Amino acid sequence: MPSVQTALDDKSLLACSEVILFLRPHLQQQQLLQQIKEMQQEDYRIVYITADEDPSKVVAFAGYRHMQKLFSGKTIYIDDLACLPDYQGRGYAASLLNHIKALAKTEGLSSVQLDSGHALFPAHRLYHRQGFRISAHHFTQPL
Repeated sequence: MPSVQTALDDKSLLACSEVILFLRPHLQQQQLLQQIKEMQQEDYRIVYITADEDPSKVVAFAGYRHMQKLFSGKTIYIDDLACLPDYQGRGYAASLLNHIKALAKTEGLSSVQLDSGHALFPAHRLYHRQGFRISAHHFTQPL
């Protein structure tokens, strides 16, 4: 399995666009780089993995940020995690989660957190296998 890499420049961020747009199809390709750059100002970071058979093809990514909350202290919050359908079940997403958890432990953080759509049962199985537990419901009110 290829190692986890960090997207640090425009080229690596754009290399992640296929898998980002798979997860977030409502986004526009032409505005994606600008939106990520704005999010980076809020400590958003992207890590990714390329295909075993093609090191130029990004097949999984995670977007995360460091946060501090009254209820949980200092944490890493995973905003985004996805793997292209043809590459699911190969351990790519688990490798990204392991990488982020190791980073949080190294930094002495209290937890890693994420939200997941209520009907994404395959993702929920992965999170449970990785030691995550359901600790809250996330509520949204469109305005």
